[in-house]
Amino acid sequence: MDSFLEDYEEAPAVVVGVKRRRRRSPATQAAVPPLLHLPFLPPQPVSSNEHKLNFKNSKEACLSYIQDALLQKQWKRAAEFLTCYVESLEKDYSREHIGPSEMIWRIGTEILWHHSQSRMKEFNCFMEQMKTLGVKRYLKVCLEHVFHLLCNGQIDEAYQNLSLAESWRFGEQTAIQDKEIKLIQAYRGLLDYCSWSKQKKILLQHGEDGFADLAVEQEMHNYFRKAAVNLKEIIKIPGVWDVFVKCYVDLLEFYGEHNEACQVLNEYAYNSKFPANPNAHVYLYQFLKRQGESKKSLISALKILHDIVPSHELMIDFNTMLQKSVKKKKASTGLEVIFAALDYAGWKENAKAWSCLARQVKQIVISEKHLDWIKQEWNARKDWWPGFHFSRYLAKRNWQENKSLSCKKALVAGILLGKDCKYFKYVSHQGCKARLKRFRMLKKFVTRHNPVYLRISGPPDSSVQP
Repeated sequence: MDSFLEDYEEAPAVVVGVKRRRRRSPATQAAVPPLLHLPFLPPQPVSSNEHKLNFKNSKEACLSYIQDALLQKQWKRAAEFLTCYVESLEKDYSREHIGPSEMIWRIGTEILWHHSQSRMKEFNCFMEQMKTLGVKRYLKVCLEHVFHLLCNGQIDEAYQNLSLAESWRFGEQTAIQDKEIKLIQAYRGLLDYCSWSKQKKILLQHGEDGFADLAVEQEMHNYFRKAAVNLKEIIKIPGVWDVFVKCYVDLLEFYGEHNEACQVLNEYAYNSKFPANPNAHVYLYQFLKRQGESKKSLISALKILHDIVPSHELMIDFNTMLQKSVKKKKASTGLEVIFAALDYAGWKENAKAWSCLARQVKQIVISEKHLDWIKQEWNARKDWWPGFHFSRYLAKRNWQENKSLSCKKALVAGILLGKDCKYFKYVSHQGCKARLKRFRMLKKFVTRHNPVYLRISGPPDSSVQP
């Protein structure tokens, strides 16, 4: 880190608690190298208590300067202050042991990650120092070191560090850091999975090639065995283990262990000891779909996902399956699902979602059955959807960017808000002006069924407040 400071311009002098002294002559100033004026300890404290107080104040002030530099992304300045902070700890005259702080590790890592002159050699050196100075956080430092190596594409070095960390033992500290050891093993298993995946790709590309295939399969199986053992252990512990679960299931599926893969995914999704995790239900749904499971099982998986994240992209699939059901309750739920998804800003211009809603609304209007479904959903949104979805500004933008989207939205707007809706009027006018047949048909449909709008927008049921 010291090498970072060579080209750094001197920061403005910070003088804390120092008496004014006589000005030196120019010759004397030239002979004395410029010093970094930080609130260091006085060389000869008057008393032990006064020294402790001064040291505490100096340390807090220096940390404040470091924090300020980090917030302003002044990495060179932060590196200089951190170096001085560490030196001040080494020069403490109280002779009390001051262990290496986790703060130094965290701050130093952040600086080295962003510093323009940071090199892997210096980062590795810093991390090795942190490992030797703090046994209580040894494995955490190892993990962060591994992440940095992986980000820089040094896979072999990362694997070597994980193997060394796994074999680390230090009395009681080994048992205390049991969770960290499990993580170390899991990430080693993840790298074994990556090696297995590469071998699988080679096998699939080359096809049948006698002894060459046999050698690749044997190497694949070795990687599978090592990866499966470690990945299986980590996912037994309650937590969010998405990447480990996906890799483990991929291994099981490849070797035909479908029942065990299904069991792992069900446990990950439904075990109450694990935190609520939308991805767990996504992985289960995708697995069931790959296995060709029944529509009932797929709907069950997506129903829970809808309860957790109603704006998830799979709600399109959920709506489609519900619409194909012959049961009225499921069809009603499908309408509820697509309305709920369109409540979110990320769905405002989702053409598939608007197509689903337009199709279902059109079917209900033509049949004149279940208008109460539309009315129920619309009553909860009629105060804010017009401005959120159906403004004249959005009509202009949607028409310019995606005419198909504007057509679907205009149909929904015309049914929900009537033929005088700004969005519908603008889009239908532009469509007719451009002599596009689908927009002429759209205008006729909405005009013909305008009484439906009056029924939907009429007085609410007696159970609903006006």
